Amino acid sequence: MIKIVPTTPYPDQKPGTSGLRKKVPQFQQKNYAENFIQSIFDSLEGFDNKILVIGGDGRYYNREVIQIAIKMAAANGFGKVMVGRGGILSTPAASNLIRKYGAFGGIILSASHNPGGPTEDFGIKYNASNGGPASEKITDAIYARTKVIDSYRICDDPDISLDVPGIKHVDEMEVAVVDPVEDYAALMETLFDFPAIKTMIQSGFRVAFDAMSAVTGPYAKEILENRLGAAKGSVKNFMPLPDFGGHHPDPNLVHARALYDEMMGPDAPDFGAASDGDGDRNLIIGKGIFVTPSDSVAMLAANAHLAPGYAAGLAGIARSMPTSGAADRVAEKLGIGMYETPTGWKFFGNLLDAGMVTICGEESAGTGSSHVREKDGLWAVLLWLNILAVRNESVKDIVTKHWAAFGRNYYSRHDYEEVDSDAANGLVDNLRDQLATLPGKKFGELVVQTADDFAYIDPVDHSVSKNQGIRILFEGGSRVVFRLSGTGTSGATLRVYIERYEPDASRHDLDTQEALADLIAVADEIAEITKRTGRLKPSVIT
Repeated sequence: MIKIVPTTPYPDQKPGTSGLRKKVPQFQQKNYAENFIQSIFDSLEGFDNKILVIGGDGRYYNREVIQIAIKMAAANGFGKVMVGRGGILSTPAASNLIRKYGAFGGIILSASHNPGGPTEDFGIKYNASNGGPASEKITDAIYARTKVIDSYRICDDPDISLDVPGIKHVDEMEVAVVDPVEDYAALMETLFDFPAIKTMIQSGFRVAFDAMSAVTGPYAKEILENRLGAAKGSVKNFMPLPDFGGHHPDPNLVHARALYDEMMGPDAPDFGAASDGDGDRNLIIGKGIFVTPSDSVAMLAANAHLAPGYAAGLAGIARSMPTSGAADRVAEKLGIGMYETPTGWKFFGNLLDAGMVTICGEESAGTGSSHVREKDGLWAVLLWLNILAVRNESVKDIVTKHWAAFGRNYYSRHDYEEVDSDAANGLVDNLRDQLATLPGKKFGELVVQTADDFAYIDPVDHSVSKNQGIRILFEGGSRVVFRLSGTGTSGATLRVYIERYEPDASRHDLDTQEALADLIAVADEIAEITKRTGRLKPSVIT
């Protein structure tokens, strides 16, 4: 039976770059999740009797909200829901299901790389029929609806079993509980040379993958160990846990430190990788060398033709504005388009749908291609393995040869997490006030060439996105970028991106932080980071 339940709005349900993210206790407030889900449905048209994909990364409160979303989908007129067994679907796997089965869209329950648990983070985002994150037009409409919502629709049916695959029903709506891995693994087999990778692994090539007790565990276990023959135990922390084992499921050098230490050790495997909470980010480490996400995008693009799915070449490359310019030089050499977008995977969607780009990447460890409309951590791992199998070289050899050919972009991101929101906004306002006067100023040997607040005009639909990050570019190609992140749930995260281009191969073995030291000091001087935030150093350096 369908019930119409009266409700009152919450004022804090504005989606960020990746949906609505709050602490679990906030989502557990009366009607909080229901209000947001109903606002999604109220902002859409034409979904009667259509398919809705629902799944999440297995974090705390995932199962409860999936049951709510299924019952609300039935009450609002969807014809079918596809949900991953156990409520599990990685974000790229959900995107693939939407595209493969012609779904109207999908609801993905995740807070990505943020921690999980009873007092930690939870999130809900809507993906459109192309499999990608909802456009700003849709998220703006959802937010507007949350401010005035007065009721929601839900079926008064018992919960369904999520652990047994098969067809069930809620009211008159069909619910298909599906294997979360099968369709995704089948897609990967069409893109990569699995026999070549398997031969390499069987010859003694060792892989270490840290699933971080998050969603990619079952995917990596099936693909890397069962299909490609990596030794049992190659995939560590493969069981998705509601609290990610008490760890922060962010594949960076702080939170995946054990993997980094293993890869830098005397008996290191040949290839190390990790993925995050919902499976869309990646960490790549070779024996004795960490590959920055920005470099990884460029190197994957330069070598993608070695994988069967990309043998015909790339249409173009896109990167987020804060990502280093390493991929730009690859695009120039290949003679293909290069697009600089704001941060947020949704900005790649129009370019991918229009066939203008094939590979996209963000410095925040997100890499992907036209195969889905989300970044895809395991995809990046498999493309690296395919390249290694064909080139028969080590990760370190591939990296150093790439730098010799294209130059090295020394690059680092400094995150100041949970900064007081007023202090963070004041810092950004002060930077904006300086933009007109910065060009021509000298800071030691550094001279400011230009400074702006990045604005993006979408080449497909000509929409404009302003205030996407403050850029300070110096003569000679160095730059510093400041941006407030939209992925946190407490206070504000100030991200500072520092980059220096070095074409001289004899200077490619410097320590990154030392190579960037003068830029780091200037960033603090211009933005008054220490003075305004009270922080003497970043929370995380990547």
